[in-house]
Amino acid sequence: MAKLLYSATASLDGYIAGPGGDMSWLTAHLAGGNPTAERLLADVGAILAGNCTFGGDDPNRGTDSEGAFGGRYHGPVFVLTHRPPAAPHPGVTFVGDLHSAVAQAKEAAGDKYVNILGANVAKQCIEAGLLDEVLMFFAPVLLGDGVRMFDHPGGAEVRLAPIPGETAHWYSVVH
Repeated sequence: MAKLLYSATASLDGYIAGPGGDMSWLTAHLAGGNPTAERLLADVGAILAGNCTFGGDDPNRGTDSEGAFGGRYHGPVFVLTHRPPAAPHPGVTFVGDLHSAVAQAKEAAGDKYVNILGANVAKQCIEAGLLDEVLMFFAPVLLGDGVRMFDHPGGAEVRLAPIPGETAHWYSVVH
């Protein structure tokens, strides 16, 4: 059965996007292959993204590298939103309910990962007790402001445990 994995690249100060969702900072840090990212791409069976992430800034917009995993992901995408677009997007399913979106994405993923893109959807999955794993890549930059990889005003401890034999910063969520 599919697992829900929140993966992202963050600045060293914990931001996955700059102010206003700006992703241009990421372009300078995508050069060169990352064996963990390559392995992850092969293990992703579906993507679950929030509407802001889906329609947001893509540092590769207008190029062959536009889209998830530098344009190399070609599978089902589920977008959690209460405001689906009027026109359909090929390969994209818009879903208005978290539990339904997760169920549909897991079914589509089979025995692979559902890769969560976007801090808001990841936070909703954490709060609902649905998130299985977290994988963070870190870029050597400090952004100082933007979208945090996890933000819960007032605090909320989410316990993570390193996955034995896995790369650094790949954790299972302790429920």
